[in-house]
Amino acid sequence: MPAEGIVLSSGDTAWLLVSSALVLLMTPGLAFFYGGLNRSKSVLNMMMMSFASIGLISILWLVYGFAYAFGPDSTSAFLPGILGDAGHYWGWVDLSGSFAFPPFPTTPIPTYVIMAFQMMFAIITVALISGAISDRTKFAGWLVFAAGWFTLAYVPIAHMVWGGGYIGATVGALDFAGGAAVHINAGAAALALALVVGKRVGYPRESFKPHNVPFVALGAGLLWFGWFGFNAGSELTADGTTAVAFINTQVATAAALLGWLIVEWLKNGRPTLVGASSGAVAGLVAITPACAFLTPLWAVALGFVAGAVCCLAVGLKYLLRFDDSLDVVGIHFVGGWIGCLWIGLVGNNPFLTNDAGEVVGGNVGIFNGGGSDQLVAQAYGAGIVSVWSFVVAVVIGLIVKFTIGLRVKEEHEIEGIDIHQHKETAYDSHASGALAGVGAGAHSAE
Repeated sequence: MPAEGIVLSSGDTAWLLVSSALVLLMTPGLAFFYGGLNRSKSVLNMMMMSFASIGLISILWLVYGFAYAFGPDSTSAFLPGILGDAGHYWGWVDLSGSFAFPPFPTTPIPTYVIMAFQMMFAIITVALISGAISDRTKFAGWLVFAAGWFTLAYVPIAHMVWGGGYIGATVGALDFAGGAAVHINAGAAALALALVVGKRVGYPRESFKPHNVPFVALGAGLLWFGWFGFNAGSELTADGTTAVAFINTQVATAAALLGWLIVEWLKNGRPTLVGASSGAVAGLVAITPACAFLTPLWAVALGFVAGAVCCLAVGLKYLLRFDDSLDVVGIHFVGGWIGCLWIGLVGNNPFLTNDAGEVVGGNVGIFNGGGSDQLVAQAYGAGIVSVWSFVVAVVIGLIVKFTIGLRVKEEHEIEGIDIHQHKETAYDSHASGALAGVGAGAHSAE
């Protein structure tokens, strides 16, 4: 029985369990997406980073992550505004009859279901970072980095954004499903870690192309499918807002796919399946923070802008001379910022006010008759996440680099790290070198 006397909603509970499974599916989808973009001789190492994140982060989230991220924020907390009071949700406490969830105290869903749903977000956020350091990273070094960054970056940022902490409660920044907490967070860490690890051998002289484009499309399709749980599930119930988030997710992603293809076509003279897949992911990223705060037509506009801008943004790594192997920065960091700022520009009145017309959860966007307050809050919140994540990733990355090491030996990188790190290969013909020359995935065309 519920400890607080809240009546269980079987429908909402079932919807959130389904959403949790959908979000979990996104991480294997990411493994295929990243794996297809990668070189054939290191595709398994790339995919292993995603699958290992499922194992590692699931346990850490249960033991202490959920406790510190979503424990009630109070003066008795270890770091008020930054971490929650962990006493409520330690992994060894029986929460089977509990419905306590401080950000939503009357949510009629068992705490374990909330814990599971948020666990899947933590898993994929960590996994996203790995795309920036493909082809050259020690698996053991990745695991140590992932555990440290999860603890010192993801957990406090999740609390600050969603758990009643500083960014959500004090700054007033809105992030419905993870534009800042997931995508800007992972994108900033990806940039930092790419700088710490250094460039791949031969970059940027050699041509780095996707080794398996069908894998890329399959991964993008799985991500698109799972993202409905990611966005619509974040309402924690099945209602009108859930419907808005669902339809906005679809149309923004569709528009971003088209936006990316148009820019790619104009820029390079041809559209590609890798471009279509990447554009879809860019749209999914951008709509994530804003999916419940826009009318569908504004969601289409957001998607188109995100697809076009992210298509151009992936080229920044050549201009700024850093090696983000699979364009995590150009898609997730840039796309996350676009989505977060879009709320301040066009956040729509019907979705930010209650039936009495009172503003709830944020102010109306500038182009819908509001002032600049929400835009400022969005920029401030995204800025905090960017700096926090980047600094933490640099510090942890350097510690790992100078202790157990982050990067494989140059000769191992050239030969293929799948064999040296895992003693297995993705393709039988790889051992003979037949596929060794096939490059890794940059989203931008050479």
